[in-house]
Amino acid sequence: MNSLSCQVMCDENEDILANNSQSLSQNQDQQPPDHCLLPLILKKLLLSGDENLQVTSAKCIASVLVHSPSQYSAPFINADIPEFLFDRLACSSNEVLLWSAYSCLLLLTEEPLFFSQCHSVYGMESLVRSLKESLQLTNLEVPKQGLLLLREILERQPATVRLFPSAPGFVAVSEVLVVGVSSTCLLVATQAASVTSALFRLDHQSRPVQYEAMIKLIEAITNRFVSLTLPSPAHLRSSGRMKRSDPSSQALRSEGFLLQALVCFQSACRLAEECASDPVLKENMFTAPYKHSGAQDSLESLCQCLLRCCDAVWIPTVIRMCERAPSAPILQNFYSILSSQFTLLPSLMAAFANKLASSGFYKLAVEHKGLLCAGNRNPNLNASCCGFLQKLSMCLLSQSDLPSGSHQHDLKEVENLLLHNLPSLCYRLSEWPSVLCEYQGPQAPKYCLVIMLRLALQQGDRLLPDQIVFSNVVWLLRSVQEQGCVLPHSVLRSALYLLAVTQDKSPSLDGASLNCISKALSSCQSFSSLYFHHPALIHFMCRYPELAEKFAALVLELWLTKEQDTNTGPTRADTQEEKESRADERSDQKTDTETMELLSVMEKYPAVILTLLDMVCTREAPLAERVLGVLEVLLGGQRDYNINLCTNLRPALLQALQRVSVVNTDHGFEEEYSAQVNSLPLVLKLLCVTQASDPPSSPHYSNMEGVHFKLLYHVSNIAGRLKPTKTESLLPAISYLYCCLSLSPAHCTDRAVSMLLSNSGLMDQLQTVFSSSSFSAPSLSPSACPPLALLCCCHLLLSSLITLQRVHSTQVHKSITWSLDTAVQRLLTQKRNTDSLLLISYLRLLQALLDTDLASEVVCLTSGPGLVGLRPLGIEDGALYPLGSRGAQCLSIALSGLLLQKHELLLRASVNCLSSLLGFLQRKSPATAKHVVCQPWSRFLLHSLLSSGKSCLLHPAILRFIILLLQDSGTPVLREPDLLQVMEAVERRGVKELSKEAEQALRLLLTQIQSRDLLPREEHKQKVKNMIEELGEPDQSCRRSQSHNVLHVGDVPLCLSDFVL
Repeated sequence: MNSLSCQVMCDENEDILANNSQSLSQNQDQQPPDHCLLPLILKKLLLSGDENLQVTSAKCIASVLVHSPSQYSAPFINADIPEFLFDRLACSSNEVLLWSAYSCLLLLTEEPLFFSQCHSVYGMESLVRSLKESLQLTNLEVPKQGLLLLREILERQPATVRLFPSAPGFVAVSEVLVVGVSSTCLLVATQAASVTSALFRLDHQSRPVQYEAMIKLIEAITNRFVSLTLPSPAHLRSSGRMKRSDPSSQALRSEGFLLQALVCFQSACRLAEECASDPVLKENMFTAPYKHSGAQDSLESLCQCLLRCCDAVWIPTVIRMCERAPSAPILQNFYSILSSQFTLLPSLMAAFANKLASSGFYKLAVEHKGLLCAGNRNPNLNASCCGFLQKLSMCLLSQSDLPSGSHQHDLKEVENLLLHNLPSLCYRLSEWPSVLCEYQGPQAPKYCLVIMLRLALQQGDRLLPDQIVFSNVVWLLRSVQEQGCVLPHSVLRSALYLLAVTQDKSPSLDGASLNCISKALSSCQSFSSLYFHHPALIHFMCRYPELAEKFAALVLELWLTKEQDTNTGPTRADTQEEKESRADERSDQKTDTETMELLSVMEKYPAVILTLLDMVCTREAPLAERVLGVLEVLLGGQRDYNINLCTNLRPALLQALQRVSVVNTDHGFEEEYSAQVNSLPLVLKLLCVTQASDPPSSPHYSNMEGVHFKLLYHVSNIAGRLKPTKTESLLPAISYLYCCLSLSPAHCTDRAVSMLLSNSGLMDQLQTVFSSSSFSAPSLSPSACPPLALLCCCHLLLSSLITLQRVHSTQVHKSITWSLDTAVQRLLTQKRNTDSLLLISYLRLLQALLDTDLASEVVCLTSGPGLVGLRPLGIEDGALYPLGSRGAQCLSIALSGLLLQKHELLLRASVNCLSSLLGFLQRKSPATAKHVVCQPWSRFLLHSLLSSGKSCLLHPAILRFIILLLQDSGTPVLREPDLLQVMEAVERRGVKELSKEAEQALRLLLTQIQSRDLLPREEHKQKVKNMIEELGEPDQSCRRSQSHNVLHVGDVPLCLSDFVL
C-alpha cells in the first residue's frame, strides 16, 4: 500500500488530493462516516463527461482508502462506488483512468462487504472487457494492475456466490487470460498465469464445465515456454550472483514465470481430480449435444492435454531450468504435478511410468531430496518428492509379473514401506552404499532402497554400478540373517532380481554368500512367488551348482510354464492330425525368444540339458511337451557338443531310456497311451546328436563297454520291439545304431555287431521295412510304406552290419532277404524318379554286398531272370551269381550314368560302388571285368567327363574313376591325349589349389602313369615326375579328419567315413 500511496501522491493532482484529504478530516469531526457527503461528490465526478474529473475522482478515492481503509472502505461500498468504478472501466480506454479505477477496486476488495454485496459479480463483465482492451495498450502497467485486481477477486470470492454461472462468462475471461499469458512481456504473462491458477478453482467453473477453454489456457501457457530464457551452465557460473541481485534479469523473469506456470498447472491438475470425483462434472451432462460428438469439451480431453503438455514440454523445461541450480519451489510444484498425472489417466500411466523410470527420474528425485531436503530442510519439497516416488514405484510394481497369489500382498507391503520410510531417506545416490552396508540401525529404510534399485533397474536405469549393487545386496542378506531377521517377501524378490541382473559385471560368489542366498530363498514357502520372468534369473541359478541343485529345475519349469500360459492351446484333447499340424506350423515359425534364451543357457551351462531331459520324463504332459519342443529346437540346430558334455549326457540319457522303456513295457510298445508325453523319440534324437558330436579320440570308441554298450543294448531292444508305424521313434533308433557302428573303429565293434545280429527283433524290423517299401511291394499304398528317411537308415545300418560281420566273422542267427534284382532295376531304369538320398543308401548297401562277393551271411539275396537269365545258368552267370553277367552290365551302366550327376555324395557313392563292382568281377570273372570296362559307354562317359571342365575333371571321384579304368592294362579306353588333358588341367589350376583328397587321387594316378609308362615321351615323363615331387608325401590326416564327421541330410545321418574314396 505504501507504494500505491507514493504513486498516487506523486501525481500532478497532488494539491487537489491534499485539499480533499483536509476537507475529509474536517468533515470527519463533524459527522459520522455513514452520512459523509464525499461518496456522493465522488460519484457525481465519476458520472461527469470529463475524463479529467473522472481521473481526479478515482485518485481521490484511492487516496482516501490508502490513508484510512478501515474507516472508509465500507461507506464507499455502501455508496455503490464499486459499481460506478466498474462502469467507468466498461466505457473508457484512458490509461490513467483505467489504472486508477483498478487501484481503487483493488483496495476495496480487501473489505468483505465488497463480495457480500455482489459487487464482484456485477463488475466481472466490465472488468473482463476492460482487460481485453488494456492488454492492447503499450503501457503494460495498466494490464498488470487489472490482472492483479482480477486475481484478488477470484481468490477472495466466496464459494457460495458464483462468478460464472453460465459458460459465456467463463469463456470470456479465459480468452482474456490466453491473451495475457501470450504477452511479449514476461511480467504480464506471469501475472496472467497467476490469475489462471486462481480461475482453476472448482467453484469458479460454469455449468457445463468449459474443459475446452481450460485446454486452450494450458496450451497457451505451454507455448509460452518457447521464448523463455533458460540459464545455461556457463551463464550460471559467470553471472549467477549478479542475476539474483538484478530483478530485471530476463533469466530471473523466466524463472518467475516458470514457477507461476507450475502453480497454475498444479491447480489445473487439482481441478481435474476434483471434477473426476464428481459424476456430474465428469460426465458434463449439461453440455450441448453437438459438443459431445467432438469430445473436445470433455474431462478426458483435458487430462490428455495435461499429460501431453507435461510429457512434451513441461518436463524438459523444468529439468533444463534446474539442471545446474535446483529451485526448491519449482521442484516442489513439479513433483506434485507428476504425482497428479498418476490419477488423471490410469490407462496411460503404465507407459508414462515406464518412460519416467527409464529416463532417470528415480535418480533425479533422489538427488533432489538428498541435495535440498537433508537436515529437515524444505519439508514441502520432501513430501512432494516422496509422493512422486511412491506413486511411480507402485505403478511400476503393479504392472510387474508378480504371481497372482502374492500380488496384492506385495503391493500393500511395498506401499507401507515407502509411505513410512521415504521421508527419512534424504541421501544422495553416492551415500546409498554406506546406508545399505550399515550393520546397526533400522532395516526398513534399506528395504526401500533395494526396492527402488530394482524398479529403476527394471526400466534400464542403473542408479548404482552393478558391482556395488551386487556386493551391497549380498551384504544386506548376510547382515539380516546374522541379526535373526526375515526379509519381507517383496524385498527378497527385489534382492533376487538385483543379484541376477547385476551378476555379469560382478565377481563370483563364495561359499558363505551362496549359503546365505540359498537360506534366504529356502525361507520362502513357495519359490514361485519369488520368480520373475527374466533370462538373468536362469543364468544366475544355473551358474552356481549350489543354487542349481535346489532351484534350477523350479526356475526352468516356471520359465516354460510362464511361456505356455501366454500361448494357451485348446483345452480339448487334440487328435494326432492336429498335433502334427501344429508341429508343422511351429517348424515354419521363427524360434521364440524364450526358447532362444534357453538355448543360450544350455550352451553356457550344459548341465541344464540334463535337467530338461529329466523334466521330459517326469513332468505332466503339457510341460513335458513344451520341454520336448525346446530340446527339438536344440537338436535342430545341429550343434556340436564337447566331449565332456557328451560324457555327462550319456548316463542321463541311459537313465531316461531305461525309464521310458519301463513305462512303454507297462503300456506295451504297440499301444497308445496319453498319461505321459512320448519322450522316446527325443531321447533317441539326443543320443544321435551326442553320438555324432564325439571326436574319434573319445574313450568310448576304444571299447564297447560301460554306458555306451548299455545304450546300444537298450536302443537295439527298443528298435526291435517298436511297431513299424512308430517311425518317430524307429528312425532315430536305427540312426543311432548306424552311427555307433560307423563311427567306431572296426576292431572295437565285435561285441556290438554280435549283439545286434543276435537281436532277432531288430532283424525282423529291418526285414519289415524292406518288405513294405514301395520298391519291394509296388501294390502297397504310399501311406503304408515306410518313410524315405527310415528306408535310407535301414540300408546304411545293414551295410555296416555286412561289412563288420565280414571283419569279425560274427555268427549270424537270422538273415534278411533282399531283392538284388529290384535294386539293380531301380538304379538302371528309375533313378530319375528316385530321391538322391535313397540312391546313395542303395549304392552303399550294394558296395558292402559286392565287397563280400554277394555272399554275406547277413543278407540272403534274391535274383531274377533280369540279372542271370534263364536256367540252367551259364558259366559266367554261375560265377557271378546272383548278379550274373547281364546284371553286371546293367549295374555298370547305371553307375556310369550316376557319375554324370552333380550331387557330391552320390558321385562318391557311385565311384565306390563301381570300384567294388570291378573288384568283384576281377575276383569272379576277369573276362567279364575287362568286357565291362571296354564297353563303348565307358569311352563315352570318359569323353563327357573330360569335356565338362577342369572343376569336374579334377574332382577326387573323377580322378578315382580314371584310376579304375587304368587298372586293366589291356583296356583301350584311356588314351595318351586324355591323360595329357588331365595333366594340363592340373597345371592350369595348380597343385596347391587341390583338395587333400584330390591330391591323393592325383598322386595315385601319376604313380600308375609313371610305373606303366603310359606317356612315353620324355617331356611328359618329366612333367609327371615334377608333379609327383610337388605333391610330396601322402597325408593321412584327410582320411582321419573325415572319418568321424557326420553329415545330416534331413533326418538321415551320413557318416562320411562310409564315403571316403
